Amino acid sequence: MKKETKDIIISQIGEKLNEYAHFYLVNLEGLTAAKTSELREKCFKNDIKLVMVKNTLMEKALDKAENDFSELYTALKGNTAVMFCNTANAPAKLLKGYEKEGIPALKAAYAEEMIFVGANQLEALAAIKSKNEVIADIVALLQSPIKNVVSSLESGKNTIHGVLKTLGERPE
Repeated sequence: MKKETKDIIISQIGEKLNEYAHFYLVNLEGLTAAKTSELREKCFKNDIKLVMVKNTLMEKALDKAENDFSELYTALKGNTAVMFCNTANAPAKLLKGYEKEGIPALKAAYAEEMIFVGANQLEALAAIKSKNEVIADIVALLQSPIKNVVSSLESGKNTIHGVLKTLGERPE
């Protein structure tokens, strides 16, 4: 491969690193053509960009990146594919569906500004909440006290009315 071609590929990987907030390094070795096609289709439906990379080119792209990705270099061995996404847990949930088969296997990931190395991190990555899930939780927490107050007022309106009526009719 010519040096110019390598430089272009490294810059393209660098652009993807800047474009997407999260990425997973995955081993697809042993996956049949049909299964690879199925995986690519599932990635497309989940807004995940799946790209095969050469380890040396990926390492050079990571070197040029703003963040320090040196912990990920140990995972750059053998067959490597990169799953780029903007939702931190989407690739992990997708990979959990293949967990029994063992392919594709998680090598490492960069999600929510943290580095996860090893296939044993898949459970932790799947448990990460997306931005929309966190916002929904916060909204639910904020609405809860208001709902309780309104509910209490609604259920006690007959009691309050009865107490006031009794006090009003009571001789002084």
